[in-house]
Amino acid sequence: MNSADKNPIEESLDPTDWEATRQLMHQMVDDAIDYTANLRTNHVWNKPPDSILNKLKTPVPIEPSEATKVYDEFKACILPYPMGNIHPRFWAWYMGNGTVSGFIGDFWASVMNPNLGGGNHSAHHVEAQVINWMKEIMEFPINSSGLLVSGGSMANFTALTVARNVKLNYDVRTEGITSKMAGKCIVYASSEVHSCNQKAMEILGLGGNSLKKITVNIDYTININALKTQIKTDRENGLFPFAVIGTSGTVNTGAIDDLNALSEICKEEDLWFHVDGAIGAIAVIAEDIKPQLTGIEKADSIALDLHKWLHMPFEAGCVLIKDPEAHKSTFSMIPEYLEKHERGIASGSNWFSEYGLQLSRRFNALKVWMSIKEHGIHKFGRMISKNVKQAKYLGQLIENHKDLELLAPIGLDIVCFRYNPGNLPIKLLNELNREIKLKIEEAGIAVIGYTTLNSLYCLRIAIANHRTINEDLDLVIDAILKFGHQEITKLKQ
Repeated sequence: MNSADKNPIEESLDPTDWEATRQLMHQMVDDAIDYTANLRTNHVWNKPPDSILNKLKTPVPIEPSEATKVYDEFKACILPYPMGNIHPRFWAWYMGNGTVSGFIGDFWASVMNPNLGGGNHSAHHVEAQVINWMKEIMEFPINSSGLLVSGGSMANFTALTVARNVKLNYDVRTEGITSKMAGKCIVYASSEVHSCNQKAMEILGLGGNSLKKITVNIDYTININALKTQIKTDRENGLFPFAVIGTSGTVNTGAIDDLNALSEICKEEDLWFHVDGAIGAIAVIAEDIKPQLTGIEKADSIALDLHKWLHMPFEAGCVLIKDPEAHKSTFSMIPEYLEKHERGIASGSNWFSEYGLQLSRRFNALKVWMSIKEHGIHKFGRMISKNVKQAKYLGQLIENHKDLELLAPIGLDIVCFRYNPGNLPIKLLNELNREIKLKIEEAGIAVIGYTTLNSLYCLRIAIANHRTINEDLDLVIDAILKFGHQEITKLKQ
C-alpha cells in the first residue's frame, strides 16, 4: 500500500520502523564525532561545484524518500561544503567553533521541542538560570532583567528599544515617534560601532542619521572629548540625546572603549549607557583580560554574543538590562490567549515573550547550560586567554618579517596587517592583499578576514577559536608569504 492509499487518520510523521531509525541515528552520531574529531585534516572551505548546486535546486518533493537516502544526499551535497567556521584555521567573520556538549544540547532541544515564549516547564527555568549566570558573570544585580536572543544584532536592538522608551519620557508604544521628536533623538557611538546598531536605529523609526558616529583615537577607541563636544553642540541645537553605545571589542580591531569614562558622561548627561559587548564582553571570565573591561558593570544594558567567544553553536545571544520594569513595559503584551493562570502549565509571572519581539522561541538555553556545566566557566576563560596570547604571537611573527606590516594595534584577539614588500602604490598593494586572501581561501588552507582601515586593505585574523594552535598561525604566515611572492613575481614578468 503506498502513502496515497493510507488512512490519514492512522498516519503520522513518526517512523514506521523505529529500530531502523535508531540505527540511522547511531550512524549519524558516529559520523558527527568523526567529522568533528578530524576537522584539521579537511580543507577549511571548499567551493560547491555547479553540479552540487544544481542538485540543490530541485522542485519540492511530492512523495517520501527513505531516510537513509536523504542522509546520503546530505553527506554528498551539503557536508563537504561547509562555511568552515568550526575548523581550527577559520579566523574570518567573528564567530566561535561550537562544542560537542553544545551540539548535543541542540539535539535534545529539538527532541523536546518546547516553545520558550512562556509556560511553567523545565526549559523556561533553564533559560532563567542561564540568564542569571550571565548576570553573575557581568556583575549585574540579580534582579536585573535578561533574555536569550538570536545574537548581537537582536540584543542591541532590544536594549536600544528599552533605552528609547525610557528616555523619551512619553508613551512611545502608543504614540510612536511624534513630530516633536522626529529627527531629534540622538544616540552616540564610535565610528567603529557595529552596523547592526545603525540598523536598530532605522528600524526603531529614529533614522540612521540619529546615530552620531564619534571620531576615534589612534587605537580605534572612541574620542571622549569629541563625544562631550558633540553632546553639548546637539543640545544647543535643540536635539535630544538619549543614549551612548560603548563598544567592548570593535569588529575591525578589537578595541575597547573607555567604559568608565562613558559611564561618567552618561551619569552627568542623564543618558542611557549601553555596551555592545558582542565581541569582547564575555572576556571578563579571563582574569588576565578582565581589567581591560573595567566599567562594563556600570552599563544600563549589555549585548552579549554567546556563539562568539563562548563557542555556543548558533544561535545564542543574550541581552542584560538593569531595569526589569523598563524592559518588561517595553515589550509586554498579553492577549486573552496568553493570559496566565495561577496553576498549571500557563502559570508563572514572567514569560520570556514579554521581554522581546518573539513569541515563538527555541530552547537555545540548553546548549549553553550543558556546555557551561561540562566545562566550567574558568575553562572558557582559559580559552579566551589562549586566543589573546596567540594574537600577540601572530603579531610577533608579522613584526619579525620585513614583508609583513601591522596596520593597527592588536585589540584582544584581532590582528590587522598586510603583505607589503615595499615600493608599491596603495591601490596595487590593496589588490595584492585581496588576491592573497582569496588564494589562501580557495586552496582550503585557512579562511582569514579582511577590512579597510584608513583606505588600506587589511588581512584581518580574529582568533576566536578554541581549536587553534600556534602551528596553525605559522602555517598561514608561510602561505601569505608564498602567495605574496608568487604575485610579485608575476608583476615583474
